[in-house]
Amino acid sequence: MQDLMVTNQDSLTMTSTQLLSLVNSKREEFSENPVRLNQFNDRIIDELEGDDYKTFVVENPNKTTSTVYELTIDQCMLVSMRESKSVRKSVLAMLNKTKPVQPVQPALPQNYLEALEHLVIKEKQLIEQAPKVEFVNRFIESTGNKSFRQVAKLLKANEREFRAFLYESKVMYQLGGGWTAHANHIDAGRFYVTGGEANGHAYTTCKFTPKGIEYIAGKWISHKEVK
Repeated sequence: MQDLMVTNQDSLTMTSTQLLSLVNSKREEFSENPVRLNQFNDRIIDELEGDDYKTFVVENPNKTTSTVYELTIDQCMLVSMRESKSVRKSVLAMLNKTKPVQPVQPALPQNYLEALEHLVIKEKQLIEQAPKVEFVNRFIESTGNKSFRQVAKLLKANEREFRAFLYESKVMYQLGGGWTAHANHIDAGRFYVTGGEANGHAYTTCKFTPKGIEYIAGKWISHKEVK
C-alpha cells in the first residue's frame, strides 16, 4: 500500500483513484467486471453524503479532466462496503493493514572506512542531481517580472514550442498582434499586465510574475516528461 498518502503522524488518506485501482484489482481476482471511474465517483458522493473530504481536479494525458477525492481510511472502508462479500473482505483486509509511515533513522558510520564510503556515495548523488540543482539555482536567481523570451531562456525551451504549449494549455493567447494571459491566470497573480499608448496605438505588455514562473516551470517540466 505504498500509494497511501500520510497527512499526519496518526492518520492516512488515500485518493479515490488509488482506492478504485485497489477495488478493481480485487474484482479481477474474483472474476468481476471493473468499476468505471464515473460510477465509482457517484458511489463516493452518495455514500459519503455529509462527510468532509477534499476534492480536486486533475488533468489526464488526453487533455481531459477528472475529479479526484482525498479520503480517510474509514471513508474508504465505507465506500468499499458496497462490493460483493469476497471483494469487500479482501479490500478491507488491505485497508486494515495500513499504518502511519515511521521515518527510518539512517545508521551512523561505525568506523573510518564506512564514513569514507558514505562520503563517496553522497558525492555521487550530488553529481547525479547537478542538472536539477542548476535549474533550481537559476530559478531562485530569477527575481521580478519576466518576459516570454526571458522565461523561455530560463527554462531552456524552444520559443516556438513554448509558445504553442502556452496556447494549448490555455495559459496565453494572441490579442491584437501581441500575446496576453487568460484572465484566470492574471487573477491568480501569475502575470503582470500593463497598458499604454504609442503613436496613437494602444498596447499591452504581459509579463510572468515570480509566482507565474514557478507555476509554468512545473507545467513545462511535466509536459516535457510526458513527451
